[in-house]
Amino acid sequence: MTVHFIGAGPGAPDLITVRGLRLIQSCPVVLYAGSLVPKEVVAEAPAGARVIDTAPLTLDQIIGEIVQAHEAGFDVARVHSGDPSIYGAVAEQMRRLDTLSIPYQVVPGVPAFAAAAAALKRELTLPGVAQSVVLTRTSTNSSPMPNAEDLATFGKSGATLAIHLSVANLAQVVKDLVPHYGKDCPVVVAYRVSWPDQTMILGTLDDIEDKVGGSGISRTALILVGRVLGDEDFTDSRLYADDHNHVLRSKS
Repeated sequence: MTVHFIGAGPGAPDLITVRGLRLIQSCPVVLYAGSLVPKEVVAEAPAGARVIDTAPLTLDQIIGEIVQAHEAGFDVARVHSGDPSIYGAVAEQMRRLDTLSIPYQVVPGVPAFAAAAAALKRELTLPGVAQSVVLTRTSTNSSPMPNAEDLATFGKSGATLAIHLSVANLAQVVKDLVPHYGKDCPVVVAYRVSWPDQTMILGTLDDIEDKVGGSGISRTALILVGRVLGDEDFTDSRLYADDHNHVLRSKS
């Protein structure tokens, strides 16, 4: 018996990995985060499978379902949105399973920031513009941020920022970042990326609050900030340059 922590991707059923889908199709128990994982994904569970939406459950109740499956010898597909390594709330589950000596594995998924970049047809790292992507969030009632991980600190780098779980704090995001990126810096608020109701709101740090304010978006959105989102004046990568030699390209 094994628990499979599966990243279901950003929402579109066909953006789950082949491995993740095959595991869902084979497991007699499927636990999924119903507020973030579409039912079409778990609809691939085998006939007669026990399929449970864990959104209203506590951690103890979720572990209780896993223990029950373990005692019955049933594999479990534990399906999370995006990639489990990013705000997946899987670490505490794995810690409990370690204590209980219940085996598990983790199957990666397509993260929201990657899906948003794809939808925008943008590269988040451009030569001479930004070569780093910072995945972060802001403090909420559920989890405060460590003291050294504030937006102002990250903003000093000029890196592309992918700010999760923070659209409700958009005013503070703008206030913290304007001194480092400037009011004209491009911003995208990506709502439910890859879902049928996907919405992309494009703006700048100067006007993004007004644009989002009337949209009704209050959750399930990613904020992307950085010059790469609007900069067309960048240097070509050296990777494919005529005079760039490497082990896979013979010197002329």
